[in-house]
Amino acid sequence: QEGRFDAKASDEDIHTANERRLKELIGRTAGKLHTGRSRNDQVATDMRLWLRGSIDDLRRLLCKLITILLERTEREIDVLMPGYTHLQRAQVVRWSHWLLSHASNLSCDFAKLKTLYSTVNVLPLGSGAIAGNPFGVDRKWLAQELGFQDVTVNSMASTGDRDFVADFLYWGTLTMIHLSKLSEDLIVFSTKEFAFVELSDAYSTGSSLMPQKKNPEIGRA
Repeated sequence: QEGRFDAKASDEDIHTANERRLKELIGRTAGKLHTGRSRNDQVATDMRLWLRGSIDDLRRLLCKLITILLERTEREIDVLMPGYTHLQRAQVVRWSHWLLSHASNLSCDFAKLKTLYSTVNVLPLGSGAIAGNPFGVDRKWLAQELGFQDVTVNSMASTGDRDFVADFLYWGTLTMIHLSKLSEDLIVFSTKEFAFVELSDAYSTGSSLMPQKKNPEIGRA
């Protein structure tokens, strides 16, 4: 009623906690919650459910950032700047070209995330510990109910598979590198030596000792 769930010291994990709480509410029937399931396939399913939701959130955030870059590109297309190689002035380019270079990287990240979603969105539930279950669990129906696009094909591989986690970590690392490039450029461009951009006070901090400073904290974060 209060929207809270309190775990107890006697709960081995979230699955036994759920079953214990359900038993408090409906009695012995709650024991059927565990039918045809092992914590092995439940944990594998939990990880995919959580990661699937996180991917949805990241796709929305990434799409929003790309959209902002594209809007600035159109609005500031007539602004010219020097393009750099080795931090040396090389060729004249449009400011929009610089913006699009980062939008392009992030668009590739967005496409990779869409592919990763398909890899994650496969249901292992019903695989049991390693060798399935004898109860005739309708895994296709479970997948449909839980919003998965398909079921895994091998129970032993399903409960031991964490490749999708490694794939996500690689994606996250690469995406953070791209965001770091964008941040580093903005930090350099906001210095007095370059003075191409001025960051809003909302995203900067000052110095108690050196009042002339405007530190780009959002870029450093």
